[in-house]
Parts: sequence; C-alpha cells; structure tokens
Amino acid sequence: MKKFCLLTLFCSVVFFAKAQNATAPGFDQNNTQFSVNLAVLGSSNRSTADNLFDEGERYERFGDFDNAAFMFNKAANEYKQDKKYNLYGTTLIRLSNIYLSQANFVEAEHVVLKQVLKNYARIGSRSGQMSAYQQLGKIYLAANKLPQALWFYTQHGILAQQLQDKNAYIESVLGIASVKIKKKDYLLASKDLNTAELLSKNANTIQYNQIIKNNRAIIAEKTVTKKG
Repeated sequence: MKKFCLLTLFCSVVFFAKAQNATAPGFDQNNTQFSVNLAVLGSSNRSTADNLFDEGERYERFGDFDNAAFMFNKAANEYKQDKKYNLYGTTLIRLSNIYLSQANFVEAEHVVLKQVLKNYARIGSRSGQMSAYQQLGKIYLAANKLPQALWFYTQHGILAQQLQDKNAYIESVLGIASVKIKKKDYLLASKDLNTAELLSKNANTIQYNQIIKNNRAIIAEKTVTKKG
C-alpha cells in the first residue's frame, strides 16, 4: 500500500512538471518572459515628463498643435519639478516651435524670452543660450521683424564660434542670409550663401546643400522678377 501511494505521488509530480513546461507550437516561453521583463524595465525607467513629451510629439505629427502644445507645456513643468533643467529648456523650445507653426509669434517669443533664456542663464548653459538665440532668430524672421532676427542670428553665430560648433555656425550664417533675402539685399545674401557653402565643405557635411540651393533659387527668381 505504501509503495502504491509513493508511485501515485511520483506520477502526479511528473505530470505537473510536464504541464508546466508544455507550450503551444512555435511559442517560446523563455523569450516571451524576457520580452515582458524588458518592457517592464523600459516603462519603469521612463518618467511622467518623458511620456508627456512623447504624447506631444505624437500630436505634433498628426498636426494637432493645440494638444501638442498642451502636452509639451505639461512635460516642461514636470521636467522643471524633476530639476532636469536641460530637458526643461529643450521642451520649451519645442513648445515655442508649436506656437511658431500656428503663427502665434507673441507666445512663441514669450516662451523663449521669459522662460528658456532665463533657465539657461540660471544653469550657465551657453549651448542652451545659443539654441534660444537661434529660435528667436526664426521667430522674428517669420514675424518679419528683420532687425531683431538679424541681431539674434548674429548672437547665435558668435556663441557657435566660441563653442566651436561648426554646424551651429553654418546655421547662423544661413539664418542671416534668409534675413537679407527678406530685406532684398540679394548681393549680400549671396555672399553669405557662398560662405555657408565653403563652411559646409570644410566641415565635410552635405546636410545644408539643399537649403543653400533653395535660397539661391529664391534669389535668382527675385532678381529676374526685379529686372523684368
């Protein structure tokens, strides 16, 4: 009787072990568990601010700028509370871009002047200040406030040279060229485009070639129209 009980117990254990190890065809239990663990780890490392930022980008991609602005604003406030001041500044610039897309120049300007510059000055980030100057150049150019745009693009370029940021300096020269095109200073704008092209070749980059080409086409069109 004792042997029979032991045999029954042994069979039950074997059956239970097989049931635990049994998987559907083509289904890797170990890999699935590993994927689940990775997903859990990934989500636990993301902050509320990160998730809000992602939501802002998603709305921006779909062209829902109102909700994008709302999410970027909430993300910025969360980054500020977390004392992640570089991310706070970056997110505010993204918020400013949303306002710029809506041609809301007043709000776009306000965010950078009153929040972004103040933030980067407080933490002593010169690269952050450089980005803020570039953003203000874009805003004033779009708003047709050309003297202000020229001034901020110039400050952007000065900081780029000090920080030895070649790409940022090329972008500042292109920004200045755009201002001069709007001012109809086509000869000076062409010289700036030549400078940008030379700087791009020296930096071994082609990412600005299309911008240079487009601006030259604008100058050619405007010049022909003026002559006609």
